[in-house]
Amino acid sequence: MKKRALSMFMAGALSVSMLAGCGNGGTSEAPTQAATPTQAPAGDSAGKEEAGEIQKLDDSSAASAIDNLVANTTGTVQLTVWASEMDQEFTQKLLDEFQAKYPSVKFDFQLGIQSEANAKDAVVADPTAAADVYAFADDQLIELINAKGLTEVSTAYTYDVATENSSSSIAAATFNGKVYAYPMTGDNGYFMYYNKSIFSEEDMKSLDKMAEVAKEKGVTIGYQKGGWYLHGFFDAEGTGHYAELQEDGSTTCNWNDAVGVDIANAIIQYAKDGVLVLADDSTAAEAFKEGSMGAVVSGTWAAQSFSEALGDDYAACIMPKFTAGGKEYQMTAYLGFKLIGVNPNSAFLPWSMLLAEYLTCEESQVARFQARQLGPSNVKAAASNEVLSDVAISAISAQGAHGTLQRVGGNYWASSESLSDILISGNPDGQDVQQLLDDAVSGITAK
Repeated sequence: MKKRALSMFMAGALSVSMLAGCGNGGTSEAPTQAATPTQAPAGDSAGKEEAGEIQKLDDSSAASAIDNLVANTTGTVQLTVWASEMDQEFTQKLLDEFQAKYPSVKFDFQLGIQSEANAKDAVVADPTAAADVYAFADDQLIELINAKGLTEVSTAYTYDVATENSSSSIAAATFNGKVYAYPMTGDNGYFMYYNKSIFSEEDMKSLDKMAEVAKEKGVTIGYQKGGWYLHGFFDAEGTGHYAELQEDGSTTCNWNDAVGVDIANAIIQYAKDGVLVLADDSTAAEAFKEGSMGAVVSGTWAAQSFSEALGDDYAACIMPKFTAGGKEYQMTAYLGFKLIGVNPNSAFLPWSMLLAEYLTCEESQVARFQARQLGPSNVKAAASNEVLSDVAISAISAQGAHGTLQRVGGNYWASSESLSDILISGNPDGQDVQQLLDDAVSGITAK
């Protein structure tokens, strides 16, 4: 991507009161048309037409700030966009629509392949060579900001994303009180899938009731290994527990208190009773087909296989409550979001922001759901009948009221996974529970 200083660009000329969102681009708008990916080169302007520029903006000369921007853009607007391998076709469709939205402006879009999962690595390596607009997973936000790979979302350029998206997705895009990205999806997290011929909706509110029914009917409840899922127990609402990332990259954690011992013992007992078992998505799907499993914790990515396995008995809901030490706690879940970021090194910053807005607006999020079955973060899109009728998307949306953002350091994962393996296996070696927790916390908090 060719980088140039826009010395002639005046940010104050784009006032939020003048800007419209995805569905309305001012008088210049034309009707819109209803694994490990490979990183694409972000660069290079060889063979391209000479880049255009944005001349001095004067908000008194146009009916709207967007009209003003359009009128003062000359030449070709060159923008590099990164999207995942799975999103290439859909993103190209949106880019074509964006061009149609502003027919008097000539765009040169370079669409590259870059997984959201490791976008950070590509951007941090050289922010000046990274894409103008790119998708990334929300847990990369702080490192991208520190690397100067993200610009703050300003309502001087686009609409206020905080009023358009769920509060949890905005929290995921926020650092030190400032929003740095546009929420794109809101369906990463976990919840309960279940066989509704075995469990009623009321049963699914309590893990204790589920365990009782499971024993009566001779089925199990699957729980996935690892700290991502163990968080659901240990950081449950009302426990006072936390595992939190610190500025130095370490994690603070207090799971090894008396409440933590109660929770660990409760998990062990569920396992010893033959109810709670370790299960991944493939084994759970087979067990659903066989009728040996009644429920499992997983996410939207498993919806198709579980739906096929359960047929008419396919259902999903939020994580249940459970009892530990005589007290009931509401299980939680880690929530994750895919975001669209704008590179502050972009030579066409206002156009990059308008494009990021278009890629994530209500209409685009509905279209993304229809094309890719990805759950929206936009509140209106998420409330549509089409989205709400999707069993898995509806469940993760409801889980949002009982979820937290994943913000932990690298040492969290190995120690929490080891702990989860032991507890959900029923502590087969009879290790001292307090010592297990002390060791896990020591590993999690190591610097």
